[in-house]
Amino acid sequence: MKVAVVHGPNLRLLGRREPEVYGSDTLAEVNLMLSTLAAELDVELQIFQSNHEGELVDYIDDASREVDGFLINPGAFTHTSIALRDALTGVNRPFVEVHLSNTAGRERFRRHSYLSGVAAGVVYGFGVQSYLLGLRGLVARLGG
Repeated sequence: MKVAVVHGPNLRLLGRREPEVYGSDTLAEVNLMLSTLAAELDVELQIFQSNHEGELVDYIDDASREVDGFLINPGAFTHTSIALRDALTGVNRPFVEVHLSNTAGRERFRRHSYLSGVAAGVVYGFGVQSYLLGLRGLVARLGG
C-alpha cells in the first residue's frame, strides 16, 4: 500500500510558527513520526510540501497514478481552494484531511473547509497526533 502525504502552505514553518497553536514539532519531525508509523503499518509514504496551490494540484494528479490514497493538511487552502477539492475528487482516490489545531474553535473563516465534505475522514485538534490518527484511518479505509 502506498500513501501520499501532502503538506500545504506554511507547514514548513512548523516548530517556529505560532507554537502555541501548531506545537513545537518541525515538519521534519512530523514526517519522521509518519514514516515510523507507516513502517509499522507496512505502508510506503510519498511526502510532498508546497506553498503553491498549482504545485499541490499537479502533485495530486501525478501521485494519483502511484498511490492508493492521500493524507493531506491543506493549510490555509482548506478555506479557499476549490481547485484543490477538484483535484482530490478528480483522481478518484480516498483522502483524509488533517489539521494540527482545532479549526472549529478558531476564527470564523477557519471553520469552513472545501475538502471535508468529500473527504473519507477529517481529524483535527490533536497536534501531530492528527496526522498519525489520519494515517491509521486512511490505511484502515484502504483495507490495510
